[in-house]
Amino acid sequence: MAPARPACHHTSCHIARAATSHQPSHHSSRSTRVNQPAVPQPGEGSPSLAQSSPTIGTFRERDGALEWSGRQETVRIEPWGPDAIRVRARLGGPVLEGLPGALIDDPEPAQAVTVKIGDDEGQLTVGAITAHISAEGQIRFVRTDDGTELLAEERAHFWWPGPRLYTPTGNGHHRLEQRFSAYEGERLYGLGQHQHGRFDQKGTVQDLVQRNAEVTIPVLTSSRGYTLLWNSPAIGRVELADNGTRWVADSARQIDYWITAGAPADAQRRYSAATGRTPMLPEWAAGFWQCKLRYRTQDELLAVAREYKRRGLPISAIVCDFFHWTHLGDWKFDPAEWPDPAAMMRELDTLGIKLVVSVWPSVSPLSENHELMEQKGYFIGTQYSPMAHADWPDKEVASTVQVAFYDATNPEAREFVWSRVRDNYLEPYGIRAFWLDACEPELKPHFAENLRYYAGPGLEVGNLYPRENARTFYEGMRAAGETEVVTLNRSAWAGSQRYGAALWSGDIGTDFATLRRQIAAGLNTALSGIPWWNTDIGGFHGGDPNDPAYREVMVRWFQFGALSPLMRLHGFRDPGMPLGPDMTGGPNEVWSYGEEAAAILEKYLHLRERLKPYVLEVMRAAHEEGLPVMRPLFLEFPEDETAWSVDDAYLFGPDLLVAPVLTAGATEWTVYLPAGARWTDAWTGEEYGGGTTVTVDAPLDRIPLFLRDGARLPVAE
Repeated sequence: MAPARPACHHTSCHIARAATSHQPSHHSSRSTRVNQPAVPQPGEGSPSLAQSSPTIGTFRERDGALEWSGRQETVRIEPWGPDAIRVRARLGGPVLEGLPGALIDDPEPAQAVTVKIGDDEGQLTVGAITAHISAEGQIRFVRTDDGTELLAEERAHFWWPGPRLYTPTGNGHHRLEQRFSAYEGERLYGLGQHQHGRFDQKGTVQDLVQRNAEVTIPVLTSSRGYTLLWNSPAIGRVELADNGTRWVADSARQIDYWITAGAPADAQRRYSAATGRTPMLPEWAAGFWQCKLRYRTQDELLAVAREYKRRGLPISAIVCDFFHWTHLGDWKFDPAEWPDPAAMMRELDTLGIKLVVSVWPSVSPLSENHELMEQKGYFIGTQYSPMAHADWPDKEVASTVQVAFYDATNPEAREFVWSRVRDNYLEPYGIRAFWLDACEPELKPHFAENLRYYAGPGLEVGNLYPRENARTFYEGMRAAGETEVVTLNRSAWAGSQRYGAALWSGDIGTDFATLRRQIAAGLNTALSGIPWWNTDIGGFHGGDPNDPAYREVMVRWFQFGALSPLMRLHGFRDPGMPLGPDMTGGPNEVWSYGEEAAAILEKYLHLRERLKPYVLEVMRAAHEEGLPVMRPLFLEFPEDETAWSVDDAYLFGPDLLVAPVLTAGATEWTVYLPAGARWTDAWTGEEYGGGTTVTVDAPLDRIPLFLRDGARLPVAE
């Protein structure tokens, strides 16, 4: 595919155009005349008229939408919120309603909507964005105000039947391909959370599948001034090549995508509205969460909670990890290790600490719930093998057992699982916060084509699971009269945020290279609609508390964690133990890393506590406007070309620039300060102009922080 060239290669040109008036001018001389064939410009994503004679399809207006049909295919283009368009395409009949997806059913009303139909082209305008569909069924999206191209569908070859390919997989399902043009200089961000360390996703191939630490959320924000959601939970991939973009669903019934035009912040507002805004974060959750793998008993957990209070250290939550249960899938405390949860909760309440309890979606055959759930059909089904999805240790057996995962896409299964959680945690003890681990779900082996969900075949709906698992707890808590809901999840999909889901970056390494990768992972997560995000501070797999090199990693990671949307210390520290009900790891409290490190960690605990009002203010913006807490520099400064390439720093809300130290032994750090603001070193008070790169002191106890335009935040004590 020859790359189509935008009218202007400079990012600020695209953003400026996207941010201009949202009112279309239907009489502008630049508008496409729909009564004549649209003449594509070279490189604009459409074939030359000389290449082939057009195949004429049929245009119609239906219920405010524009439809095209031809070659047994139907394409529906319709308004879906302000300045946003939804496209659905299906082979073999009209588009289907009610398929699983991310878009809410009642989008915000669209403004300035017009439909025009000519002999050779149809046109739908929704505020700032206009879709042109040719007689051959090929779509091109432009800015309404000046007609410049945002994105165009592209056929693979001049005789190719179109930009969409349907290869039958049986029973009305197809392997689906959707092709778009590529553009010189375009940058692409989002796609959820990945561990490749790249902020700009252009040039990557990403599997659309959920795995531990690899979270699929199929939304992209472009430097050209658009944001696109691939509105399908199907297993597949996206290829962001220099010669074209291709979205692939391995087996599904129709193509479905959503696109909006505008500057990045405006696009985030519209995307979050279209997929559902996050609730307001509970005040306690903005503080510090203490966790390790794992506190094995009630006495062990309470001893840690008491020690934090004895030392006068701020702490908001402590986590009760896995294997606290009688059997996997019983969803209740083992009385041998947790003899009096009610007394534990009373003491934690007195200390001002919330308990967060780990709840897995898998059920052991030894569980009291297994037989009933199997009979009721509450497990994920399988096509060709027994209803067992993973091997896992359980209590009272010497080897692993074959466990099954409940089907979170089944409303009755969600209701049943919640009933057990409610009866065993919420009602008797007042436990209101849950850690939803292994919710990809973590199947072994991960053969999606063998799975059968309530919502559909595994290949068609497999990525949906983590969102629906979070929904179990959100809807259950709301039905129980609870207004504050937060769950900690290891995976997510588009729309997870509307169910109060916080995401963490999974089971990752414990070195500086891994720490650096988390910056890009967090920023792309933020641009994927998930504002509540964090990492295991210090990483997960290992880390020796007595090793000076690892202590430095911990200090630098802890600083980053204090300036993350959620702040949570966790990990499987050395010396570890084999996986099993008796396992635990080494110590992982702030005093576990020696006196020098402890003093620094305590400093940042107090910093987080001072910043809590600001954190909650920024969380309010996420709830009301859909703006992320952890923001790429270009979200606030889209006109600054350099800001689009900064992948090692970010804005924490609008006013605080954070530049974590990401290499061992560093005592100074170089930071880019975006143009369009003045910046003050939060530690020294020194002022700098924007659009400059500065090098500042960064001793071990200091993370570089800069305040925007005179903002006053209590960074220094």
